[in-house]
Amino acid sequence: MSASRPRVEVVGLLGVPEVAPGDDLAGLLVGAARTAGCAPRAGDCLVVSSKVVSKALGLTWAGERAEAVAAHTRRVVAERAGSTGPTRVVESVAGPVMAAAGVDSSNTGPSGAVLLLPEDPDAEAGRLRDGVLAAAGLPAGTPFAVVLSDTAGRPWRAGQTDFALGLAGMAPLDDLRGGVDHDGRPLAVTARAVADEVAAAADLVKGKAAGVPAALVRGLPAGWFGGSPVAAAALVRTGPGDWFARGHVEALRGALGVAPGSAASAEVGLRSVAPEALPDRVARVVGLALHDVPDGSADVAVGAGSAEVVLAAGDPYDLGRLVARTEVAAVSEDLVAEVRSRTPVSAIVRLS
Repeated sequence: MSASRPRVEVVGLLGVPEVAPGDDLAGLLVGAARTAGCAPRAGDCLVVSSKVVSKALGLTWAGERAEAVAAHTRRVVAERAGSTGPTRVVESVAGPVMAAAGVDSSNTGPSGAVLLLPEDPDAEAGRLRDGVLAAAGLPAGTPFAVVLSDTAGRPWRAGQTDFALGLAGMAPLDDLRGGVDHDGRPLAVTARAVADEVAAAADLVKGKAAGVPAALVRGLPAGWFGGSPVAAAALVRTGPGDWFARGHVEALRGALGVAPGSAASAEVGLRSVAPEALPDRVARVVGLALHDVPDGSADVAVGAGSAEVVLAAGDPYDLGRLVARTEVAAVSEDLVAEVRSRTPVSAIVRLS
């Protein structure tokens, strides 16, 4: 990349046929690149939709889509009820946190089969890179990268964008910490997710409905290639560094012993992606409150804009727990719980 005139070319690779299990994907991609007049060379990055990699590997699921999502989930981050059933944002077996564990039923070919993500996307990117270099007649040590891209939504931002699911031959981050900015000020936190930026740029020419599964990116800085092998998995933030390990609703419900994705969560009921009537929300509040108070009970009367809940328990201790659980459960439904009156074994709580 020239310092005086920065320039990056992104070329969509047309003419890649529908990929089937066992196909030589590397050969198909190199052939398409040559047809496009951009045969792979040193310093290039090939961005390939993970979907065609899954097709070539035959990663389909014969059962229900919900079963596939559950089988490829490490933990549930958030869940909502939708028109076609529960939708869950999860930490996937493939690594990233994303909706439905990346299980996909769009653009899956004539069979309409549900496609799964590779369980080790970085390893698949490495194998594809080896295959592309061999098919292109380039030495194994050539500075050349392969990015397996996928699509995900982002917290606090509408819409979806592509990101690097798997990576080989290129650094995932351009770590600028320890340097200075244009004004000479120290950079303390800046680390550009360049693999994600490359994946997103490639999607501008691949698209979601154009049937273009790959793009070749040319003109990236030479310093991004080679070096110590660091994979796209390094971009996934989980564990102590994850400030958002659960949605706020799921955190509250989890504190009441109802973990997201559990049978108890399904029994209590899930918040909907659409606006809901007050009786549905109150029913979940009561279900959460009673979940861990075996001798508790609740009598509910829903009015216009509020509900009155008469809570009862066998002793003052359990009643206190039941009232406290109701107050926490109410917050999970964006409601306010106000204790109106109480006796040693019962309390009236207003939800609004």
